[in-house]
Amino acid sequence: MKKIRTTITTGVASLGLVVGMAGFAGATTGTIDTTGPNSENHIESDLKWEVDVDNDNDVDVDNDNDQRADSGDARTSGNTTGGDATSGDASNDSTTSTSLSIDNSGSAGSWSMPSSSSNSATIENTGPRSDNTVEFDSHYELDVNNDNDVDVDNDNDQNATSGSATVSGNTTGGDATSGSVSNTSSTSTTISIRN
Repeated sequence: MKKIRTTITTGVASLGLVVGMAGFAGATTGTIDTTGPNSENHIESDLKWEVDVDNDNDVDVDNDNDQRADSGDARTSGNTTGGDATSGDASNDSTTSTSLSIDNSGSAGSWSMPSSSSNSATIENTGPRSDNTVEFDSHYELDVNNDNDVDVDNDNDQNATSGSATVSGNTTGGDATSGSVSNTSSTSTTISIRN
């Protein structure tokens, strides 16, 4: 009796891989019909689904704010009657705001594990003493690596100096008023990382 060997391996496996990657659900269908007795019939499907996502975020934020406010000297000197001497005001105002948002969730979140594979195989009318084999093999793997390096440096140097107020060498000394000195700084840093 002549042995007829029918093997569906490469074609069916390729079909499963293409469909699996396109729709994330492997669907393989194989049919063997009417082979002679003592035949060997095999339907094999090998679906391999792998996704590797690497997110590498390097963020460096540097805020350098140097402020200096000096009020001038106020002097009344060497007069019979000293008048008023008033130094002007000195003021610094600075506002720094840094907002950073990194969202890597879409890179892996959009990938969903495949649903149950819908595989079907039919072997019919193979004759007596036939060896029939159906095998479906599915392998799913998702690898996500997130590497987040964030460095934030806020440097705020403030210096405020009020000038001298001097009344000297006058018969009648007037008022000498040094001006006001003010530094104002507001720094806000917000970092949001979602993996």
